[in-house]
Amino acid sequence: MSTLSLSSAFVLLLRRDLVLAYRRRAELMNPLLFFVLVTSLFPLGIGNDPKLIQAVGSGVIWVAALLAALLSLDSMFRSDFDDGSLEQFMLSAHPVSILVLAKVLAHWLVTGLPLLLVAPLLGVLLALPGDAIGVLMLTLILGTPVLSLIGAVGVALTVGLRRGGVILSLLVLPLYVPVLIFGADAMETAAAGIPATAQLSFLGALLALSLALAPMATAASLRVSLS
Repeated sequence: MSTLSLSSAFVLLLRRDLVLAYRRRAELMNPLLFFVLVTSLFPLGIGNDPKLIQAVGSGVIWVAALLAALLSLDSMFRSDFDDGSLEQFMLSAHPVSILVLAKVLAHWLVTGLPLLLVAPLLGVLLALPGDAIGVLMLTLILGTPVLSLIGAVGVALTVGLRRGGVILSLLVLPLYVPVLIFGADAMETAAAGIPATAQLSFLGALLALSLALAPMATAASLRVSLS
């Protein structure tokens, strides 16, 4: 990898992870199925009152998206750790943080993007108004990459543990709370006919901050886990 340019290494690593994900299609469908099932079954538990369903719909979609993202996090570095590829990445002549960013992007493309595509249908199911569905798409575009970036730090810290799922949840769930709060609140504000500019700006700031800091924190965490 040292003979390649940084951009070529980034593209090759991204392509590699996407090909591996394609070979594990059944496994990677689990987060999407979880997201759809939780969101679609929730109205059955609270009744068929459209106003009640609409009132809780924004929170339901975002909680389901958060848990679906958490469900798929452990696969981000696990296979590379098991076959020794992760150590080769750490020895690369290229910045590890950039290689980490390629893996995070691949994770978002195979987990976050499907959630984004199916979310409008679930918004209609939960009787959300058209303005709220549009804001839902914006919040997921801004928020789901943040979930992947923050989750990568937690996965890097626990990748060396055999049963690190519980610890991973304890590490990342508190950091996910701001994304959940502002994502759901933006949808509720839009449903009430009020612009959600403030909430969307905050999510954008979280995304910018995560892009700047999470790859470096993940690279440092991987060094700690592999040392």
